[in-house]
Amino acid sequence: MTIAFTFPGQGSQAVGMGKDLAENFAEARAVFQEVDEALGEKLSETMFNGPEDTLTLTANAQPALMAVSMAVIRVLEAKGVDVKANVSYVAGHSLGEYSALCAAGTFSLADTARLLRIRGNAMQAAVPVGVGAMAAIIGLEHADVVALCEEASAIGSCQVANDNGGGQIVISGEKAAVEKGAAIASEMGAKRAILLPVSAPFHSSLMAPAAEAMREALAGVKKSNPVVPLIANVRAAPVTDADEIARLLVEQVTGQVRWRETVEWFAANGATTLYEIGSGKVLTGLARRIDKTVNGIAVNTPADIDAAVAALMA
Repeated sequence: MTIAFTFPGQGSQAVGMGKDLAENFAEARAVFQEVDEALGEKLSETMFNGPEDTLTLTANAQPALMAVSMAVIRVLEAKGVDVKANVSYVAGHSLGEYSALCAAGTFSLADTARLLRIRGNAMQAAVPVGVGAMAAIIGLEHADVVALCEEASAIGSCQVANDNGGGQIVISGEKAAVEKGAAIASEMGAKRAILLPVSAPFHSSLMAPAAEAMREALAGVKKSNPVVPLIANVRAAPVTDADEIARLLVEQVTGQVRWRETVEWFAANGATTLYEIGSGKVLTGLARRIDKTVNGIAVNTPADIDAAVAALMA
């Protein structure tokens, strides 16, 4: 059985996440403490107790989600699971790619927390509030959404940001162009075309200033080749070289998260069990919709961890 570990992205955060891990495992408490120290603030307090609007801020949600994922990883490791020995691939959705790389040993935990804080701040600062937008298009093929983005681009930047699979594609760019794209999608027969309550147009060309910030930040961080291949967001193919991974992380800020193709790559290459490590079950749901032969399993509670250890160590 070929195993992959996947790591959730923004939107999977929830007040209270990680609290049961901290209460049950010293390894989890150590992760949260190290992230707090790396950021110079008690992010764990916001994760466990809110308020929700503070946790949802991009600069907080990104390192917070990574912290929960890494808490799960450290507990799994303490129970005998070894990423190199028991897992064949890692992948993460957008910010989750950093969690995946931390789990695979490319970045230290403290550096990953600081990188995600820089990334969150840079993405938020790249575009004034109200200038950009994102919309979810449900029920159209990828090629159709690419075509409607090209048509909408006549009045401003509009592109595919996330191909999440299961007929869900997110577009991003300048507000007027994204609204036009959503209207075209409805005319083309989309089941739904809805503007998303996001603070910035992520994964669009408008994020170019944030990409430059990440290029600079990644250049100054110690990097190691991952112990297992990363299936990179922008390539939907395996990468093992740390310097190439850093280049792809820069590209990812303005590029498309090719999640449907990532899950299809797993299925085509025998990775039929995807453990979603961290908060929520978003990726587990997407996996089932993308390919019925793929089994998604969310791992975020003590009981989930026990079940995963029993399966992985069998």
